[in-house]
Amino acid sequence: MEGGIPEADMSAFRECLALSWKNPYVLRLAFSAGIGGLLFGYDTGVISGALLYIRDDFKAVDKKTWLQEAIVSTALAGAIIGAAVGGWINDRFGRRIAIILADALFLTGAIIMAAATNPAILIVGRVFVGLGVGMASMASPLYISEASPTRVRGALVSLNSFLITGGQFLSYLINLAFTKAPGTWRWMLGVAAVPAIVQIILMFSLPESPRWLYRKGRYEEGQAILKKIYPPEDVEGEIQALKESVDLEIKESESSEKINMMKLLKTTAVRRGLYAGMGLQIFQQFVGINTVMYYSPTIVQLAGFASNRTALLLSLITSGLNAFGSILSIYFIDKTGRKKLALISLSGVVVALALLTVTFRESEIHSPMVSAIETSHFNTTCPDFTSAVDPGRWTCMTCLKASSPSCGFCAAPNDKLLPGACLISNDTSKDICGNDHRSWYTRGCPSKFGWAALIGLALYIIFFSPGMGTVPWVVNSEIYPLRYRGVCGGMASTTVWVSNLIVSQSFLSLTQAIGTAWTFMMFGIVAIVGIFFVIIFVPETKGVPMEEVEKMLEQRSVQFKFWQKRNSVSEKY
Repeated sequence: MEGGIPEADMSAFRECLALSWKNPYVLRLAFSAGIGGLLFGYDTGVISGALLYIRDDFKAVDKKTWLQEAIVSTALAGAIIGAAVGGWINDRFGRRIAIILADALFLTGAIIMAAATNPAILIVGRVFVGLGVGMASMASPLYISEASPTRVRGALVSLNSFLITGGQFLSYLINLAFTKAPGTWRWMLGVAAVPAIVQIILMFSLPESPRWLYRKGRYEEGQAILKKIYPPEDVEGEIQALKESVDLEIKESESSEKINMMKLLKTTAVRRGLYAGMGLQIFQQFVGINTVMYYSPTIVQLAGFASNRTALLLSLITSGLNAFGSILSIYFIDKTGRKKLALISLSGVVVALALLTVTFRESEIHSPMVSAIETSHFNTTCPDFTSAVDPGRWTCMTCLKASSPSCGFCAAPNDKLLPGACLISNDTSKDICGNDHRSWYTRGCPSKFGWAALIGLALYIIFFSPGMGTVPWVVNSEIYPLRYRGVCGGMASTTVWVSNLIVSQSFLSLTQAIGTAWTFMMFGIVAIVGIFFVIIFVPETKGVPMEEVEKMLEQRSVQFKFWQKRNSVSEKY
């Protein structure tokens, strides 16, 4: 019940499952809004596989790392705008309208991408999709949170995270399904139009968030929805609690002319909520999750697996683990608590990134040698190898770093770890190498440590998904006062996409500049800093009704000496 603080334990998960027969209306609201999360996840995952085939169709994309990063990151630039504008749209027109508008943008972007005749048009389509992603990233969890009973609120918002990871898993299945079809990547990117159309139809039949309706003075509509969400014995208490909360918000809003940054920062509860909410979103991105999701097949190739199809198939495993982890979060988010789950998650991420750092470093050190004899069997020898002062010291990694022109490594026919040939990277070399029953490498080198890299990726996903994959979204959906919820949610979502853009735009360039190993080490250091941030700045909101979160934040101060026990009344938080 909204007016009290229920004990949030494993029964919350069982109650969430029980809604399927006790109150299917609540699940219908959550699943319908959650399709926005599915689209969000699908777009995140599909570009990683489609990029492998876009490089084959558009040679400019294959040769220019910045163009690959642009195809990925322009969607993120669109998401920044979508999230920023989405906060205002959510407050002005409602959560439902914001979700429908996000779907329309998804649909437009999917059509443009599927019909793209050059990289520029493809990038335009990515911007439209990004606008939809940014808007949906805050509107969907906000709608679910405000239309959910307190006891299962965390689990149902986690459902949105599950649908995000489910969308990512679906994208890899779609990618694999179309690897042999004409148009490959066009089908992969165009399929996103289908769930967008489905959600538009569903959302037209659903009501607006009861909290938003109350805020706009549409009390009878809000009460009608609350009666469908809560059991009869709880309805009156919920209506009274929500009415008191909204009256307080309206009274406060009447005493000021408008919401501005200074007003936000001077409001203690909002300021502390923004510290926690925006900080969690920053660390969620800067530990590298979306580089794993956007570039997962490329990372698999960097680990020494040459085939596009093999890279997609192995990436499907990590995507499946991501979806499984989000299912676990639905169970643990209201049992373990948001803060503890985030700390466990970040600790595991540090271990996984340490393993990835060591694995890729060993792969770089023990890269196969380039043999002048093997290379002489071909007529497309890499010019840099021919003109090298000491070609006898060239390894596969040296070959792949050649840039005038770019070169690839043709592995030995029987044992990929034996010395191979360094050739110009083009279709002719690739075909000649393949015809000789050899593997062709342009992203990574043959390595006996490849499977260790896959284990590291799997561990990373297993630890990240149930915790940091879900906790930031749940906390941001419940930590802000009602009057500021749309604006603050928009600020937090914008923070996500700015952080995501920085990390995704720089990942491939970083791997080329300092190496894959040191790139993962940087993510690991950020994760360690994130652990201390969560301990100091993030409050526990498990089982705290939305109407009492503001009071909790006003009482709670950050505790830099986190090892000392609290003595204040806010200790329970």
